[in-house]
Amino acid sequence: MKNLPTRQFISDVKTIIDSARTSAVRSVDFHRVMMYWQIGERIVEEEQQGKIRADYGSRLLHNLAVELEPEFGSGFSYRQLARARQFYCTYPIVSALRSQFNWMQYRTLVQIDDKDKREYYELEALHNCWTGREMERQINSGLYERLLLSNDKNAVLEVARRERIPESPQEIMKDPMVLEFLNLKREDAYYEKDLESALISNLQGFLLELGNGFSFVARQKRILLEDDEYFIDLVFYNRLLRCFVIIEIKTHKITHSDVGQLQMYVNYYDREEKMQDESPTIGILLCADKNNTAVRYTLPEDNKTIMAHKYQLYLPTEKQLLKEIEKI
Repeated sequence: MKNLPTRQFISDVKTIIDSARTSAVRSVDFHRVMMYWQIGERIVEEEQQGKIRADYGSRLLHNLAVELEPEFGSGFSYRQLARARQFYCTYPIVSALRSQFNWMQYRTLVQIDDKDKREYYELEALHNCWTGREMERQINSGLYERLLLSNDKNAVLEVARRERIPESPQEIMKDPMVLEFLNLKREDAYYEKDLESALISNLQGFLLELGNGFSFVARQKRILLEDDEYFIDLVFYNRLLRCFVIIEIKTHKITHSDVGQLQMYVNYYDREEKMQDESPTIGILLCADKNNTAVRYTLPEDNKTIMAHKYQLYLPTEKQLLKEIEKI
């Protein structure tokens, strides 16, 4: 009787193959990064011989593209060569390059002029293993600017650098939350259950938007208080803050009764679900619109656990981003 391979043996071999393929792809990607860095370095050296005159540099890149593009393809067009030059000027120290990043990610990073902002996205992409598209999405959604609305720049960078652990939900949660990944049509209104279903169907995108340290716990969590049933829309856990995070979805402008309902859910989790060494439960009202004054007067003055966050279903426009930057 022939010896048939076990499922574990087959699984182990497949893991080896997948790991080798992934490593090979990463190696090729980083070699491409190094190629563009070296091209950028050589371009700058040549320009310096021409005393870095703008007209000389422009002609140099155009003439180089004429020589390279027919033979090597569009990856060596004038635009790509200009990006390679910009890449070298932004990252002149070769040892500072990260082997985890591909050319698409570096090409995105060098377009950020603000040094602190670029460092933030670089560190977050590294720690959270963002793909090039995920990095691009976070930049386009104004993640950095949205965090700065409720934090100072040093606090945001310290958390990104992992110099300290976040101490409050405001340090990792954004307001507004951008939910463009749901791909919902532009309708006047949505039912709360439809929005909730869309979030669960796109859970990976929602976790990315929520921020660092979140994991999904439950949807429509049933709790029984005497003879009355209640259902909590969404429950998450954040390992950085070490607490449960309850999210209630409201497709209208929130009222004091919405805040009171969420407060009841938070109290329940604090008294029935939270372990003794865990932090107090956080409650978030994810709403189409909010009245900050009504929220403030509904809650105690020392409230630190109940928050109202607006959501928007589409990426912010350039005008909206500029407006947020002006606020900062």
